[in-house]
Amino acid sequence: MLKFWKNREPEPGAPAPESARKPWRERLARSVLNRDIRDLFARHPKLDESLLDELETTLIGADVGGVASSELIESLRARLHKREFADAGQLLSALRERLVALLMPVAQPLRIDPARKPFVVLMVGVNGVGKTTTIGKLARRFRDQGDEVILAAGDTFRAAAVEQLKTWGERNGVPVIAQAANADAASVIFDALQSARSQGADVLIADTAGRLHTQGGLMDELAKIRRVLVKLDAEAPHEVLLVIDGTTGQNAISQTRQFKQAIGVSGLVVTKLDGTAKGGVVFALAREFGLPIRFVGLGETAEDLREFDAQAFVDGLLSETLGDA
Repeated sequence: MLKFWKNREPEPGAPAPESARKPWRERLARSVLNRDIRDLFARHPKLDESLLDELETTLIGADVGGVASSELIESLRARLHKREFADAGQLLSALRERLVALLMPVAQPLRIDPARKPFVVLMVGVNGVGKTTTIGKLARRFRDQGDEVILAAGDTFRAAAVEQLKTWGERNGVPVIAQAANADAASVIFDALQSARSQGADVLIADTAGRLHTQGGLMDELAKIRRVLVKLDAEAPHEVLLVIDGTTGQNAISQTRQFKQAIGVSGLVVTKLDGTAKGGVVFALAREFGLPIRFVGLGETAEDLREFDAQAFVDGLLSETLGDA
């Protein structure tokens, strides 16, 4: 039987429970998408083509993406022409339903297969997205659910990254396998997998370098890491998590495309969605790639790395506009 984190199964499109929605609402209230949609409906409550045009512009400006925004607006326009909306509030509710429907297929929790031991999670992403911090938070989550975890300091080009990972390891009581600065990353991760196997660890989480995704050397290095891992485990890595900065905007699309091509991304983590991130890039990623969004970062603490919840996310973005208590 697979071991996995809490997997909610709400009715499709139904509002998330208040207890689940509250932290999302608190973290997402300042997002650009929340602010701009709220302002739009406040100054333009009349149902007409102008409202839909402005709404499409708002969605694109919040990084939802041109294709996704156009599809959303056309679906609303068709219903508007059929006179299905009595007021702007009903149109907004319909928008919410469409946004949730867009995200529901990608709201898939990370499942750990105990038959694959150790379960190898390879973390990738460019510098500055919060990758090493995310690894520390994941290690805490796995440890708290009773798994034996080992970390591999594969970002050998940045001494600070290795030290940061060691700090997280000490904080969580999790071993960190590291070598000297500028060591071969594939060798570090290979040694870590050997160590994890010999110690009977449940999960190995491996960090990797985060140089610009346009540099071919990094992508070649990731491909080498995969080739080295399969020498010990033909199915490793079992999960490749790409960490995306939620403030990056449409650049997240090109990052995802290139990492997906180079290493075969199997899941996403979108960080830094608290504060003033636009928020719409999550919809653009879902529309463009359909990759599972495993987690989102809503703050600095370990608890703020949350399993992605499509309904809570949309409700948080539209909270004040929807009239939450």
